[in-house]
Amino acid sequence: MNILNLIRWKNLIMIAGVQLLIKYALFPAFAIDITLNGLGFAILVFSTLFIAAGGYIINDIYDIETDAVNKPTKVIVGKHISEDIANKLYILFTVIGVGLGFYLSNSVGRPPFFIVFITISGLLYIYASYLKQIAVVGNIVVSGAVALSLLIVGIFELIPAITTTNQVDQSSMFEILTDFSILAFLINFIREIVKDIQDVDGDHKAGMQTLPIIFGKTRTAKIAFGLTCFTILIIAYYVGTFVYMHMLAILYFLIFVIAPLIYIAIKLFTAEKKQEFKHISLMLKIVMFTGMLSMALYYFIL
Repeated sequence: MNILNLIRWKNLIMIAGVQLLIKYALFPAFAIDITLNGLGFAILVFSTLFIAAGGYIINDIYDIETDAVNKPTKVIVGKHISEDIANKLYILFTVIGVGLGFYLSNSVGRPPFFIVFITISGLLYIYASYLKQIAVVGNIVVSGAVALSLLIVGIFELIPAITTTNQVDQSSMFEILTDFSILAFLINFIREIVKDIQDVDGDHKAGMQTLPIIFGKTRTAKIAFGLTCFTILIIAYYVGTFVYMHMLAILYFLIFVIAPLIYIAIKLFTAEKKQEFKHISLMLKIVMFTGMLSMALYYFIL
């Protein structure tokens, strides 16, 4: 159970669930051409999960000092699992993930796609070891990795299947997937900032330079508030421009995405205590889930 908690098994399930939604709900709704069969897609999913698991492990290894302050009851590395074993697990999971990515890239006839897996695993290591200490930069990198976990499905499913006759449809589908990736990036970016506010004490002790340490918790919360309002406007524009003719989709976005984000924005404007920011972080995670779940709507409205 300690290993499952170390690799954030709940987050991994969410990553896999979103990729499954893309494959079996979003793509079929548009009847576009895809590349991977069931086995190939399973390899893609497991490659993503192993690399993500490795990222969570290396992050915990470098966060031993800060976690001892921020969440002492949840510390795993050095308490339930030795740092040496954690390092070996990181190497094992990352090598398996990258190895699966190498095999998949060659099996679809696109060896250069292997760079995607190298890039993601490299970014996760650099983030944990260095970039997370730099204000905004670390938040952007980890949010970009989240967005890539969606885009990678399009890279392997859509691009190799492009022909002269379906190029427009494939490109349009990739644009829709990109829209969802941008949504995932924005929500995760806000959540990373909120988590920095939660962890300000431990991060300060470790000598990090996160936004709350530079600007203070109150000002950083206002920045997160502004980003949340911006995200609400982006979603409202998307709904009004692309799905305005489908009442089911409008109602879904209003109730399960926009309304919770408005609630989050209000809470960010007034939050002061660590427990309040923890609640906001949880709400953002829920909105991430409901936002990605909206992919299934296309299956019913088209």
